[in-house]
Amino acid sequence: MQTHELIAHPAFPPLAVSSVDARVLQRDSQWLRVRWRIENTGRLVLPPFVGRKRRDELWKTTCFEIFLKEPGTQSYTEWNLSPSEGWNAYDFEDYRDGIRERHVPRAPDCTMRPGKAFAVFDAAIPANVISEGAQEMGITCVLEEEGGVKSFWAMKHAKDQPDFHDPACFAARLAAPSAP
Repeated sequence: MQTHELIAHPAFPPLAVSSVDARVLQRDSQWLRVRWRIENTGRLVLPPFVGRKRRDELWKTTCFEIFLKEPGTQSYTEWNLSPSEGWNAYDFEDYRDGIRERHVPRAPDCTMRPGKAFAVFDAAIPANVISEGAQEMGITCVLEEEGGVKSFWAMKHAKDQPDFHDPACFAARLAAPSAP
């Protein structure tokens, strides 16, 4: 699977983090698995553990996000995934419009392996809550470092302010699910 280099939005540079890469590890009939690798994480702030619970406003601190949409449609799904194991999923009818919580019977699995040199965040989303036609993908993250410094990482930034919902951020192609 392809590795995607994420870029910090120039208006919000990181304090110490030097790079973020994201990689789709697996998409099959059971799971969509994505891994983020963050370099120079000695000043990274992680939210406190809350367990696998739906939470709003996860983006206010370190959070990882996946945006999925089918080609030719305006609707899309946003997944917010936290090192705290908090999570949420929202469906949008159009760009930042018509939001509703997505029904997800089984919570995603989220695992953070922190370190001073680098950290790895793994997320596994059950395949039965992802449209098989989802092929356009945005992989992003918000990283909070000491002193409340936040950087916003995506494959592309098209505006003066970070906006992960911008269609330009859906810069990756997601392969169809592989056979079991």
